[in-house]
Amino acid sequence: IVVDGVFSMEGDLAHLPDIIDLKKKYGARLLVDDAHGIGVLGEKGRGTCEHFGALDQVDYIMGTFSKSFASLGGFVVGDNKSVTYIRHNARSLIFSASMVPASVASALAALEIIKTEPERRVRLKEITKKMLKGYKELGLNTGESCTPIIPIIIGDDMKTFLFWKMLFEKGVFVNPVISPAVSQGHQLLRTSYMATHTDEDLDFVLATFKAVLSDIGAGSSSRKQ
Repeated sequence: IVVDGVFSMEGDLAHLPDIIDLKKKYGARLLVDDAHGIGVLGEKGRGTCEHFGALDQVDYIMGTFSKSFASLGGFVVGDNKSVTYIRHNARSLIFSASMVPASVASALAALEIIKTEPERRVRLKEITKKMLKGYKELGLNTGESCTPIIPIIIGDDMKTFLFWKMLFEKGVFVNPVISPAVSQGHQLLRTSYMATHTDEDLDFVLATFKAVLSDIGAGSSSRKQ
């Protein structure tokens, strides 16, 4: 069974307890791609599996050094026999160049920060809570997100691009996402956050969303007239 820990577009979590039950029922192995969970979730930043208390029930965890590690490359965690097999048989590894020393050093430095500065994760949780609350107060649909990846689900290609353009012109950059990256009807604006975002940054974003909503509403009213 292969699953994301945190789904990259809408920021919701795979419900690992149910998936682990399924794994046990059918005698399967479970691989969690935790690219967006490592460094963010869990008491020690070990990701989605730690968040659910399931580190010892997941067979393989893979991730990237390009997110919370601010570097390049990736990793797979598993038992020695499986990792040895991957090392000698995975074409994606065999035909890739080794990480350069600077990237390795960056990833190691980030790992040390993740281990020794838990206050960054605490701050990121506060930011996530603030933004989810702020968007919902504006009447925006944030789906099932509970992570620093917060979608604003629009549900229409042109409306998504219009909203994106108006935000950009007012100084806020988000990612417009349409099919096939998401299913039809779930076109969205993808917002994501860092522990270093200030309250002033966040208030500016929410105020800008409010202004764009007002502009779009005024435009709709004038067109109806």
